[in-house]
Amino acid sequence: MAVVNSREQRRWLNLAAAGASVGLMAYALFLQYVQGLEPCPLCVFQRVAVIALGVVFLVAGVHAPTGAFARVYGGLGMVAAVGGALVAGRHAWLQQLPADQVPACGPGLDYMLEVFPLTEALALVFQGSGECAEVQWSFLGLSMPAWVLIWCVGLGIWGLVVNFRRLA
Repeated sequence: MAVVNSREQRRWLNLAAAGASVGLMAYALFLQYVQGLEPCPLCVFQRVAVIALGVVFLVAGVHAPTGAFARVYGGLGMVAAVGGALVAGRHAWLQQLPADQVPACGPGLDYMLEVFPLTEALALVFQGSGECAEVQWSFLGLSMPAWVLIWCVGLGIWGLVVNFRRLA
């Protein structure tokens, strides 16, 4: 039986998390281009967070760092995970609002980014809109933003454990 050192173990665990991120994005693109579910502005930002997580895990896997460098990757992954979890949490919260409290539908993300200054466009996106409150997909009773929230929390914890813990 071959013995795997901690550096190789960390490499493969980071690459596994990168693979999970790729899988999440592949499914999101499948839903968009095959099933016809168009992402709302909050969905786009969740995708950015998942991609950022995937990039951090991929670079950490290729680099296979030890010591302080491993912790840097764990911290960067946590930043991306917390960002994604905050956006997904906001989105899931909007979907739970009663119909009379749902914000009115707003302009598309492309339009907002072209017309408004970046900070104002971001503020409008995070206010949410009617399209963000609509649940178009669910699995086991949870909407897509709720699943993204779960995945971001899970991958963030995974990144901390893998990159902060001393591996055997």
